[in-house]
Amino acid sequence: MTNSNARPTNILVAGIGGQGVMTAAEILAQTALSQDYDVKKTEVAGMAQRGGVVTSHVRFGEKINSPAIPEGEADLIIGFEPAEAARWLDQLRPGGAILVNQNRQEPPIVSIGMFSYPDDPVGDIAKRGVEIHSFDATEIAKKLGNVRLVNTVMLGASARYLPFSADILKDAILTRFRARKPQLVEINEQAFAAGQELVAN
Repeated sequence: MTNSNARPTNILVAGIGGQGVMTAAEILAQTALSQDYDVKKTEVAGMAQRGGVVTSHVRFGEKINSPAIPEGEADLIIGFEPAEAARWLDQLRPGGAILVNQNRQEPPIVSIGMFSYPDDPVGDIAKRGVEIHSFDATEIAKKLGNVRLVNTVMLGASARYLPFSADILKDAILTRFRARKPQLVEINEQAFAAGQELVAN
């Protein structure tokens, strides 16, 4: 039995290899699946293990035929890196929202001269008049004691834009840690709460 939400929810997650982009997408997909949505997910990883660009599309709803988000129909972009967030802005639907981790990490395509890093990617996004929440999730993660918590901070920030409660997403994250690294459950709960606070207003 599928969930009755007829309109698909389209989430694009973008960043650099090693930031947790694909893990975040997997958690979102698994959480939606647990709520009886039909779910499709796809990702493109360019030299992900070496810090290349990574994107993942997560779609869920009553019936999803294709894993790729149609042009201009993303409800939410979760940008783990500001230039990557800006690069995918055209995928955002009117009225959609974008979450941006302000921590700058230039991918190899910049250092080899294939791509010029924008001077102010967050400012470029803001000029487009879209709903944007920008914050330094990396610094928040470091203050909590583990830079890998960026993933959980970003997911916490995304929770208000999902068609199920934040507690459902939080429980999905914490369940993963209870099974694999129970000593990290509490700190991930703190990181999720920190992410929620970033978009509370």
